[in-house]
Amino acid sequence: MKNTIVHNDYTREIPPKFEIFPDRLEITSYGGLFEGMSKDDFFSGLSLPKNKELMRIFKDLDMVEQLGSGVPRILRAYSKECFVFGDSFTRMVFPLESSQKSSVESSVKSSVKSSVKILNLIRENKNITIPEIAQEIGLSTRAIEKQVAKLKEQNKLKRIGPDKGGHWEIIES
Repeated sequence: MKNTIVHNDYTREIPPKFEIFPDRLEITSYGGLFEGMSKDDFFSGLSLPKNKELMRIFKDLDMVEQLGSGVPRILRAYSKECFVFGDSFTRMVFPLESSQKSSVESSVKSSVKSSVKILNLIRENKNITIPEIAQEIGLSTRAIEKQVAKLKEQNKLKRIGPDKGGHWEIIES
């Protein structure tokens, strides 16, 4: 994931994309290979970060181990066919094994159950707070905040007013 963030072309203001499907994980980094860089160069681990400052920050925080080691390490577990190159993007498609699939499916089912519980609690009390929801459901406030953000993104939930004194509104579709 760090590779995707460091090598993404942000000049078009398009963030990298991480998508989870039942049978695969797809990671898309926008901006193709550097001009003059071949696929062989890419697969050999030639590292030319598009965002040198981000790379420096990741290195300072010890979030990257070695420059140029990411792709060769990926190739130890996956084939070159997992990489898709376009003029304006690079995509990695990682197939999920059956044990990984059930883990992803379980996570998705758990997320859906949590969202339903959150919406039900809000239907009962539009003034309920995130800490109260967390306590009621038995999850962390951070987990609830993530679920609420997804519900807002899906246009299923809206906050009216400030955190203190405001209330929730469920958007029925």
